[in-house]
Amino acid sequence: MLSRRTDSTLVKALARAFRWKRMLESGEFATIAELAEREGIAPSYMTRVLRLTLLSPDIVEAILDGKQGPEVTLARVLEPLSLEWAAQGSLLRQAELPPNRSAARYIPGD
Repeated sequence: MLSRRTDSTLVKALARAFRWKRMLESGEFATIAELAEREGIAPSYMTRVLRLTLLSPDIVEAILDGKQGPEVTLARVLEPLSLEWAAQGSLLRQAELPPNRSAARYIPGD
């Protein structure tokens, strides 16, 4: 069993992403540019962080539980990723796996 190591940078980025998504969906801000200006950050950075809301629930849960693999870094998850959750599963390659599962055949949510 791997030791848990919560990455506070990743957790904060997830929290910001979902907060910003709620603010946009609620109509509080009409555009990413408007919200980015209010938050004092570049719209391009906000767009990259907002992509975290498209991560599979399994990856989000692993990050929040500190079970993500060492290759799951903020820089890595801010890169363009597949929108298909099954394809994102490679991010969990080194994550803590359920008993009797091997990384070679583990499919998140399986």
